[in-house]
Amino acid sequence: MGGRGVELLLVTANVGSVCDKPEEPQKNWLQELYKTVHRYTPLFLALHLQEVGGKDYQQNMKRMDDFVRTLMQSREMSEFDRVRVYIDSDFTEMNSFTALGSLYFVHRSLDDVWEYDFQEKEFQVVYGIQVYGGSLEKVSTLEKEKFAPDFWPDFKWTRKGYMRSRWRIQNCAFDLVNIHLFHDASNLVACNSSPSVYAENRKKSLNYVLERLNDQRFQLLPFFIFGDFNFRLDARSFIQNVCSSGRLRRERCDSEGRVEKIICEEKSSCKVLLLIEKGLFECLNQAMFRENNAEGLLVYDKEPLPFLDTLSEQPIVFPPSYPYSEDYNSPTEYEHTRCPAWCDRVFMSYSAKSFLQEEKDESSASSVVYGTFGDSVCMGDHKPVFLSFGLKSLI
Repeated sequence: MGGRGVELLLVTANVGSVCDKPEEPQKNWLQELYKTVHRYTPLFLALHLQEVGGKDYQQNMKRMDDFVRTLMQSREMSEFDRVRVYIDSDFTEMNSFTALGSLYFVHRSLDDVWEYDFQEKEFQVVYGIQVYGGSLEKVSTLEKEKFAPDFWPDFKWTRKGYMRSRWRIQNCAFDLVNIHLFHDASNLVACNSSPSVYAENRKKSLNYVLERLNDQRFQLLPFFIFGDFNFRLDARSFIQNVCSSGRLRRERCDSEGRVEKIICEEKSSCKVLLLIEKGLFECLNQAMFRENNAEGLLVYDKEPLPFLDTLSEQPIVFPPSYPYSEDYNSPTEYEHTRCPAWCDRVFMSYSAKSFLQEEKDESSASSVVYGTFGDSVCMGDHKPVFLSFGLKSLI
């Protein structure tokens, strides 16, 4: 182990577009994951996936099975001799289907690893390989819940929800929570208020999950919660800033006078700086989302603020993780569909943060790394986000 304790790698990725267009993105995805595992040499890998099966999950769920099988049987993962796979794949169970997948890999050199049984209310030694699919309702080592319809009354049906597993590695016990919160359905609606109605719905859902993690059903433990939070930049504030020196106008085209376009133009040349429609977000200055890891836009990343008394996050030093182009020739470009944002995140309770061994190693590099991988290749519309750290011994 050296002086850095047990190395953990937590990865979150929305794989919806990878499942819908599996050939090149899936190959890239796996290769980039292998490179990341090789670079950080974790003894415990936690992989949280959202949108398993993609939009056409009825047709693509078998592709997800192939994806998981390829990962498990790969040479690169052969040193991980204990595996737990949970794939919520039964889309016929409309009241419980979340399309979440949680995969955990334990290296052969790591001893004393336990997983919690929520029915027996005790930890059990982890051994062998176990793969769970279907609805997962009867799997006792997992807690899974789909958000109730009243979380989003305007949507007839959604797959959003969370799943939790509980682990003990040597003398450190903690929860790992996979989460997928509601998205922005319309750019125009998102611009109407600050915070937006979508942000308020996400806040309500995340509060619910945090309450579940802190109720009295089970012993309270530190937790890591990582997934697709769908957090977006505060659109109203962002637009006001971009258009501060230009001319902002709204086009109302329907019979009820609703806005169908928001346009920001230079006053002198009438050049369009920003064009927004329901499913379109075109910004002339695309460089602002990539240069210096879009550091200047973090001021608009306001959705985590109400939770900072409960949740901690490492400093963000990577560009927005969504929405990337799915064109193989433009892997670093953003799609003109939504305002780029840090949707995919790794948060932790403050008690879990105390597990991170943050001392610098001999090369003066931080032993905690928070970033993305697959930056230069097509990985679908989300770039996976990871947190690598040494688990501090409590002895």
